[in-house]
Amino acid sequence: MPEPRMKKLAKWIALAALCGAACLPAWAAPPSARLLLPDFNTLGSKATDSVAITLDAPLLAIAAKFLDSADPEERAVSEMIGGLQGIYVRSYSFDKPFAYPAVDVEAVRKQLAAPAWQQIVQVRSAPKQSAVDIFVCLVQEKPIGLAIIATEPRQFTVVNIVGAIDLDKLHKLEGRFGVPKLPPSETKGSSTNAVE
Repeated sequence: MPEPRMKKLAKWIALAALCGAACLPAWAAPPSARLLLPDFNTLGSKATDSVAITLDAPLLAIAAKFLDSADPEERAVSEMIGGLQGIYVRSYSFDKPFAYPAVDVEAVRKQLAAPAWQQIVQVRSAPKQSAVDIFVCLVQEKPIGLAIIATEPRQFTVVNIVGAIDLDKLHKLEGRFGVPKLPPSETKGSSTNAVE
């Protein structure tokens, strides 16, 4: 192979290597813990009760300022939301069973795929036709997101918490910012598979 052609080939190989190195962070980027939630807004007129909460990091910082730092419980909540990038809640109740599009709820569930998302709780009740699923998004074994999907014939709730989460302190958020209250066994971070 002539020398000029060899040099040209070497330059192309070097350029390809540089491009590959530049693209590597995009390929190796950690998964997003933020879920793409369907537009449930049209359900508001059909629902008897509805909750739609969208709190990104700036709004969480504002919300934290309203918590009483002298109250130990509120201080703990403030510290916890300090590491979060967002809390997103959609919850609807209806007069009639299955008045909501189950396909939209399933579209959220399909995003919770391994290896990034790991299911830590699964509760099923055949008599009540209810289900609760809790997933955690892990990057290098550290939780960076949480998703809760709770369905019943007359209501459903989807919660997506994005950011560094201390699973042992997660119960501090129950009943706040639209995060539903859950049985104690469901907030300890241990896997629970139950069928009533």
